[in-house]
Amino acid sequence: MKTSRVAAIATAVALAFTLGACSTPAATTTSTKASVDPASLKASLTWWDTSDATNEAPAFKSLIADFNKVYPNVTIDYQTVPFSDAQNKFKTAAAAKSGAPDILRADVGWVAEFASLGYLYALDGTDLTADKTDYLATPLASTTYNGKSYGVPQVTDSLGLFYNKKMFAAAGITAAPKTWDELKSAAATIKEKTGKDGVALNPAGYFMLPFIYGEGGDMVDAKAKTITVGNAAAVKGATTIQTLLASPGFTKPAATDAYSSIMTAFKAGNVAMVVQGPWELANMKKATDFGGLDNLGIAPVPAGSVKAGAPVGGHDYVIYSGMDANKAQAAIAFVKFMSSVDSQVKLADSLGLLPTRTAAYTKVTNPVIAAFQPVMASAVPRPWIPEGGKLFSPLDDAATSIYVQGGDPKAALTKVANTYKTEVVKDYALA
Repeated sequence: MKTSRVAAIATAVALAFTLGACSTPAATTTSTKASVDPASLKASLTWWDTSDATNEAPAFKSLIADFNKVYPNVTIDYQTVPFSDAQNKFKTAAAAKSGAPDILRADVGWVAEFASLGYLYALDGTDLTADKTDYLATPLASTTYNGKSYGVPQVTDSLGLFYNKKMFAAAGITAAPKTWDELKSAAATIKEKTGKDGVALNPAGYFMLPFIYGEGGDMVDAKAKTITVGNAAAVKGATTIQTLLASPGFTKPAATDAYSSIMTAFKAGNVAMVVQGPWELANMKKATDFGGLDNLGIAPVPAGSVKAGAPVGGHDYVIYSGMDANKAQAAIAFVKFMSSVDSQVKLADSLGLLPTRTAAYTKVTNPVIAAFQPVMASAVPRPWIPEGGKLFSPLDDAATSIYVQGGDPKAALTKVANTYKTEVVKDYALA
């Protein structure tokens, strides 16, 4: 890819994230030396990596080897921890002051919570906040709490519409659907022309958000401190889901392990479209029967009656607060190396992970990064509140009811709203 084209992409992506920006005050806490002789740092650090152990871990291990060429006396105990276990496992260890990792790859929704509990090392005044202006605004916003910095954006993402180009061609479809109505029509056409299913939808709360956002809804309004997940806009979005699932060409979601079932069907060419994120690109690249990335089309999620919108996801590097200054200095050096422009470029080119640094977009050669640019342009920032990581479990339950069991959308989302009020954001008002 030509540098000029990628530079334009970087500019567009940066502009797309500006809407989610938040101001970050000057550093007021923890400080370290401005520069350190790499050979003088001696420490043993544990890193809990929550990325895919099969498809992504080898690339991170390669970066660790590169880090040790520069910092030969800093040992990294690399451990893969299942994403589904990491949040509670880290909180339990941190609360007990025993067994917590020195560095964690944290979901963007966890950082504010961990910081509010005192479990994260404040980064203001360290090398990790020296080049904050190079980071895209929305990923950077996920790392702050009460005006202080507690993380470094590792990777960003959102959901897009993945489609099988060959199946589109066989059905005579020349462009990706831009609305849910167009998706419904395309699914029916694929079913009629090919005998295969057109769309498989994932019955999970995160994957339900494009339908809610599409009608102008959200989970909560953090500024107004109101719970909006049960309002008319959200219910309308959830109702759209059931309308689609009852239409020709849509598969019935599995009651258990739906995510894996959907991706297996998509890679096998048994379904033409899925809503998915860039973390699956390395997996798709290896899917030779599917046709690899050459056969993969990527487009923004279809729009509802108000807009097209998908949630901003991603991960941040965070450092555990329970360590001495020397160990913290080594941890900061490691995170700085792993989050550098060159490291982000390597991950983007090898895995298709979306960089969080503007400068990285001028160097990537992976064409998939360009394909995700319009996807990220329609991404909707999530509420960066301490309770943010707790918003999805109730929403997952609602998704199971709505997608799998055919439950009433209004009743399911009203239950979510009431759970938020009684268990998650107790000081918020019901909208």
